[in-house]
Amino acid sequence: MTIFVVDAPVAINLATIGATIPSEHSLTAPTLLRSQVLALVYESVHRGDLDERAGRKVLDGIRGLRIRLLGDRSLQDHAWRVAAKLNWSDTYRAEYIALTQLQADALATADTELAAAARGFVETALPADILRL
Repeated sequence: MTIFVVDAPVAINLATIGATIPSEHSLTAPTLLRSQVLALVYESVHRGDLDERAGRKVLDGIRGLRIRLLGDRSLQDHAWRVAAKLNWSDTYRAEYIALTQLQADALATADTELAAAARGFVETALPADILRL
């Protein structure tokens, strides 16, 4: 089984396309994913890119992806260290790298900056890799 850490844009994309995750894969993310997804979807509705019904359908689709959310003290400590090594001003993106170090096989992100930084710490994958066997 391959365990992928997914970031908010990847989760939104998977939900938007109605993706079915192969049983050979599982998804995980830091608990901050909930707030990031909510903010991004709300922003899309607020801008008029989606109507409210479609936005809520995306949120329901994300819940249906069965993403395991983690956010314990160990993850926070690792994220702190990753952010410090990368000289980042916050730990948000570092949580994705740290969680991959602790619990997963690869980080799936479409964020090129996050992927480039993560390569110094973990394996990275394209979001499409999640749907491949």
